[in-house]
Order: sequence, then C-alpha cells, then structure tokens
Amino acid sequence: MRPPKFPTTHDPDNAQPFETVSEAWFWFIQAQQARNEGARYKAGMGLTTRPCEPTDILKVLDRLYRNRILLRDHLLVLRHYGRRQMPPDRHRAKEVRAYYLWQEALAKIEPALIRKKIVREKESHVHPHEKWIHEAVIYENYQQSRCQ
Repeated sequence: MRPPKFPTTHDPDNAQPFETVSEAWFWFIQAQQARNEGARYKAGMGLTTRPCEPTDILKVLDRLYRNRILLRDHLLVLRHYGRRQMPPDRHRAKEVRAYYLWQEALAKIEPALIRKKIVREKESHVHPHEKWIHEAVIYENYQQSRCQ
C-alpha cells in the first residue's frame, strides 16, 4: 500500500526570485543557520516560494571559490556579516575593508545567480527622452529605406 500523497506548495513557475544578491545571501545564511540548528528544509514551505534551495547558492559559492574568483577573505566577510543580517558599514573605520570585500564578493556572485534565475535581472534604466530619440532614429532610417 502506498503512502498518501500530500499536495506540495512548491510551484517553480510561481517562484519569486530575489530582488538583490544581498537579499539572497541573507536568506541563504538564515536557512543554513536553521539547518545547523536541526531544522529540515523542504522546498515551498516558506512564506514566499523561491526559485532555489540553499544548496544551490552554496554550489555557486563553491564553484567561484574553487576557480579562485572568490577568496577566503570574501567568504569570511560574507559569513560574518550574513550572520549579523546587516552589510558592513563603510563609514565605520573598522568595517571599511570588509565593506569593499563584501561589495566585491556580491558583484562576483551576482552574474551566476542571475543566470540561474535566483536573482532578478536588473532592468536597464533608460531615460524616457533617450528612448524616444532612439525610436525616432529607427523610424527615420525606416523612412529613408522605403524611399529608396
């Protein structure tokens, strides 16, 4: 006899990617801390359905570290400030170096998380006036090609 099937709430089509890399990082740290304290992670059980599991972010970190894109200092800063749930403050003298390591690490992690659709890709901010000019040039070129 088979055990009864329970509907899962995990729906990958409705998963909401993180808005920023730091948001994904803080979520990852919280999930790892909960796991270390004995919690069992099951996809789709949170308030928001995410497009990944914490191990997906861990795999990205591991690959970047093995390829020497991220250094040990990056990982130490990410862990320390991730546990604090607060990025380093560049205005505090003792956190200046950590701030730059934090920024550098997130910049190196971001493309991989965007590629995996864990973090939402940033929209390019084109001024409406610049867009209008671009469209006018296209229209002008179109008109010239029709007249020839």
